[in-house]
Amino acid sequence: MIPKDATASALELARRVLAIEADAVRALIARVDERFLAAVSLILASQGRVIVSGIGKSGHVARKIASTMTSTGTAAYFVHPAEASHGDLGMIRRGDVFIGISYSGESDELLQILPLVRRQGAKLIVICGKAQSSLAREADVFLDAGVEQEACPLNLAPTASTTAALALGDALAVALLDARGFSADDFARSHPGGVLGRKLLTHVSDVMRTGADVPKVSDRVMLKEAILEMTRGRIGMTAVLDAAGKVCGIFTDGDLRRALAASADFSSTRVTEVMSTAPRSIRPEALAAEAVQMMEAHKVNQLLVVDARDELVGALNMHDLFRAKVI
Repeated sequence: MIPKDATASALELARRVLAIEADAVRALIARVDERFLAAVSLILASQGRVIVSGIGKSGHVARKIASTMTSTGTAAYFVHPAEASHGDLGMIRRGDVFIGISYSGESDELLQILPLVRRQGAKLIVICGKAQSSLAREADVFLDAGVEQEACPLNLAPTASTTAALALGDALAVALLDARGFSADDFARSHPGGVLGRKLLTHVSDVMRTGADVPKVSDRVMLKEAILEMTRGRIGMTAVLDAAGKVCGIFTDGDLRRALAASADFSSTRVTEVMSTAPRSIRPEALAAEAVQMMEAHKVNQLLVVDARDELVGALNMHDLFRAKVI
């Protein structure tokens, strides 16, 4: 249990940290200038890949930037500067762009491999906080990630500076994404195993029920037969088709309750007298996520799936979408 006075101190300190880091990122906005454009242009013009490197906390930032770029259409890799001088430099080729991250701009590990990076013919982008540092002076493009102070009370531990470098890297990745015309479908193809991938790659045709699993009756049947078909289908509804086989209505659990409340005779009442007309429907090529949005917007649990000729080709309900992990 944290003492009461310590609790107040912790909250005050946490808020101060967040304010300092927010100010550090906000200050970057004024520095997004022609140098940033030059970095974007350098990467877009390159025939190779982007190699991102840094040591310590900057190394963790470099890994994340490389990962973000890779998932948004820019082939990027992280290289540990200490490992680079023991063989990993072999992955750097002419035409690559090397991004070095170091707040001081004086990291020995990066400075040691810099001549070799140049010899390989790679271009150099440096993200650091010191414009007059050794790394910044050697860069083809220098991006200023300087901060007024660290969020650490001792002004020593990399906190605001790493946040600023990370934000600048994200800005670079997103600018490249936009310049390349990277789309949601492209993103989904690089994330097929995650929730985002499922939402962007799963179509209605992948999850809908088809054939005999789709409950349907003719518009000439009586209510009793519609109830039996709805029960057989086990999705809380049955489609109602006209003589041409086109959808003319839907009979749902809700319609059944309303028929019961009206004391409808199951044997003499036609389904067309109690069904819902103009039912919600969706095309099979639509994204499953669109089906979710439609169900939520119209407060329905089932959708009929029809083709371009309005012919019934399938059906689905919320449980089908849950099973497909779209929701």
